[in-house]
Amino acid sequence: MPPLVELEDIYKIYYMGDSEVHALDGISLKIEKGEFVAIIGKSGSGKSTCMNIIGCLDVATKGTYRLNGKNISNYTDDELAEVRNKMLGFIFQQYNLLPKLTLLENVALPLLYAGVSDSEQKERALRSLDRVGLKDKAKNFPSQLSGGQQQRASIARALAGNPSVILADEPTGALDSKTGREVMQFLQELHREGNTIVLITHDNSIAAQAQRVVRITDGKIVYDGPAEGDEIVSKQDKAGDA
Repeated sequence: MPPLVELEDIYKIYYMGDSEVHALDGISLKIEKGEFVAIIGKSGSGKSTCMNIIGCLDVATKGTYRLNGKNISNYTDDELAEVRNKMLGFIFQQYNLLPKLTLLENVALPLLYAGVSDSEQKERALRSLDRVGLKDKAKNFPSQLSGGQQQRASIARALAGNPSVILADEPTGALDSKTGREVMQFLQELHREGNTIVLITHDNSIAAQAQRVVRITDGKIVYDGPAEGDEIVSKQDKAGDA
């Protein structure tokens, strides 16, 4: 079986006048089905650019991206949109729920774009809300919920399409520490169920909860391995234990 996600010698270059800025500088990365991977780095390291390419929100300047064995490097915008809709689920820091739609309508929205029938949209959206403990809030609007509930609703939206990969971009960044722990526990539960999760974070303590850590600095991967093998994450863990 090919890797679920495979980046091969990926560059993302921005041009500013006569100079080149390498947001990604020749990175190669493989993620297998069922892994829980944290991509970590400081602001400006390239981690968000990496997520945008994996999530088909941006394209590489050069290099090859294969998703589930299929080379999608040269897909058109419409083809990338279809891949996003059918294979990828997104969890964002700021939830990205539409305020004028109920939770049920928010969760069902990607299914609408995918051409799913109205009855199946409702059934799958309710099932996803039930998984995150929000079925009884289906008719509520986002403003009527706490931050943690809104993030769980965004997780339900990501799950509704049965994605091959769940991309979580700083999912605890807007939450207090207790609610953030609850969200991480839920992501770990999804991983135990067999879901593939790619978590983007700048927080070592969050990265330490993943199965594997990929650390990016100046557009290059400087560590790729078990969380306990990452020197910086390990120091963070020991500091927390102390």
